[in-house]
Amino acid sequence: MLQQMAKASNILERAPKLAWHIPLEQKVDLAAGALKNMSVDASKLAQVVLFCGHGSTTENNPYGSSLDCGACGGHKGDVNARFAAGLMNDQTVRRGLRDRGIAIPEDTVFIAGLHITTTDDVILYDAEALTEQQHREVESWLQSASRRARQERTRALMPTYLPDSSRKLDREIRRQSADWSEVRPEWGLAGNAAFIAAPRSRTQDLDLGGRVFLHEYDPVADEDASVLQLILTAPVIVASWINLQYYGSTVNNRLFGSGSKVLHNVVGTFGVWEGNGGDLRTGLPMQSLHDGTKWMHEPLRLQVFLDAPRERIDMVLDKNPNVRMLVENQWIQVMSMEATSLYKRRGPSDWQAL
Repeated sequence: MLQQMAKASNILERAPKLAWHIPLEQKVDLAAGALKNMSVDASKLAQVVLFCGHGSTTENNPYGSSLDCGACGGHKGDVNARFAAGLMNDQTVRRGLRDRGIAIPEDTVFIAGLHITTTDDVILYDAEALTEQQHREVESWLQSASRRARQERTRALMPTYLPDSSRKLDREIRRQSADWSEVRPEWGLAGNAAFIAAPRSRTQDLDLGGRVFLHEYDPVADEDASVLQLILTAPVIVASWINLQYYGSTVNNRLFGSGSKVLHNVVGTFGVWEGNGGDLRTGLPMQSLHDGTKWMHEPLRLQVFLDAPRERIDMVLDKNPNVRMLVENQWIQVMSMEATSLYKRRGPSDWQAL
């Protein structure tokens, strides 16, 4: 046991120390909150845990931030991932967590990554704590997953391109991401339709077509509904922003979208004109929604599926009128998943069995 602890201590000593000026108690609060809100059982963590943000790499694209992370304010998510990994590797934080009954295994190491959504590559950061074998395994898994994701995504991104090898496909996708004239470097979140907060076992056998936001949630461990409240007031709101941006830009691109990306001229650092004048355009360009022959986004109001009892959902909505207004004015549709039954919320304490 002592040898194992000494080995784990040496591993964490190799992990980079991020410079921050946050009181220890607050750091422990952040770590404990993150584990709880992701419904993570700390005692069952693997030896290597990856926090992965996402971001885009495009050239000459004033709409580049629409392909980055909505929850990060239109920025890439690598900074948040690196902060989270550094926090969880901090030995003083782990001791504070143990004092609260949260025991991360001694040999667990957290690393950070960035998923480049234009190429489906994953960049690893601060991975010095990994052994050489761990690093090789993780890189191998990620490269395999990236290759499969590129092959799947190409069917929508380049339906007429039929390379005779995955290597040629990889080269073409990377070329597009760096091409100044490319108006469709990726489809971003076109097609988004739903948000599911439930144990992963609920969806692990389903092909959701890349149209659903997934949030791990354990209703049994959330008796006071605090995690459910956080989900409804944070990630669900972000998902609704994204959904309504695509919805408005599709149903009325002239008013809520921004026309053709080919004609855009950047005004300062805060907007675009379509052509050489007129009103500043908001919303998404047609090239983010339409492939030239058909719509790539189906304008649906966000469907929110919650693995939680109806009365618990009602309780959270009653406490949060801003979210309740989105639901009751039907900007988002809320469904309760109770065992094998599904109910749709129609109004205050009014649920319809589906």
